Amino acid sequence: MSDNPYDVLGVKSSASADEIKKAYRKIAKESHPDLHPGDAAAEARFKAAAAAFDLLKDAEQKARFDRGEIDASGQERPRQRSYYRDFAEEPGNPYRQRPPYEGFGDEEDIFAEFLRQQQGRQRGDGFGGRSFDARGADAHYALEVPFIEAATGGSMRITLPGGSDLEVRIPKGVSDGQTLRLKGKGGPGQGGGAGGDAYVTLSVGAHPVFSRVDDDIEMTLPITIDEAVLGAKVEVPTIDGPVKVTIPKGATTGQTLRLRGRGIVAKGRAAGDQRIALKIVMPKTVDDDLARFMEEWRKTHGYDPRKGVTA
Repeated sequence: MSDNPYDVLGVKSSASADEIKKAYRKIAKESHPDLHPGDAAAEARFKAAAAAFDLLKDAEQKARFDRGEIDASGQERPRQRSYYRDFAEEPGNPYRQRPPYEGFGDEEDIFAEFLRQQQGRQRGDGFGGRSFDARGADAHYALEVPFIEAATGGSMRITLPGGSDLEVRIPKGVSDGQTLRLKGKGGPGQGGGAGGDAYVTLSVGAHPVFSRVDDDIEMTLPITIDEAVLGAKVEVPTIDGPVKVTIPKGATTGQTLRLRGRGIVAKGRAAGDQRIALKIVMPKTVDDDLARFMEEWRKTHGYDPRKGVTA
């Protein structure tokens, strides 16, 4: 497998940030270890895609990779010089040659600085007594969220490769493909460095009754002939539990009822509605009583619903 991040994600080097993100999400959904337990190849694809996305999602890092300043792992490439002294003597280089003890005062100061550096090395503080701090690596996960939990919020857990759990709080109204950032929940930092972040890409599962359009919830409600003719008060499911809805007299298939504020309620946005499309369902068997009634009714009340419908 190529280690070129563009090849890993299957995009061109000219790909936009959105195209890169879309390609990563596709691979994450198809190859995440939680969805393919025991599949080493899928896990390898996911890890490679996560590493590639981590490099290319940052515009500055992407530009540095394109210029050849860093490699696919984000490490600095060695600078090409004819002679190392050219670099060593550059102004600002901390390792350039200087006169012995340049910048110090008398011999007592020099000796104190020497002791300080020695003590720093013994403590493992790094070169010259200065600590080495590095931020932890970011981690990327994929999580499938049931429709109702995505709509109303909740809490789920991801099992990590080492066997530990990562709790993910699902905010109300999250959408398919949305990525949550869990600050400090990625890889551990080194020295005094902060931990990396965890990025969790969500895929929302389908529901047998509801579908979502923006922040509205849509559903189809079957009703009987008599409910359509006479009207009725029936129970209807919503994402927050069942409610009573009035079917008006003379209701017809395709007619839509609206429950205001019963859709998605997400922070910073107005609440969506629930739209209920009515569908008249015939009884499984048309018995003699119903047939006789309709024959008599048609003699005096017949009508043409297809009037005006022409090619």
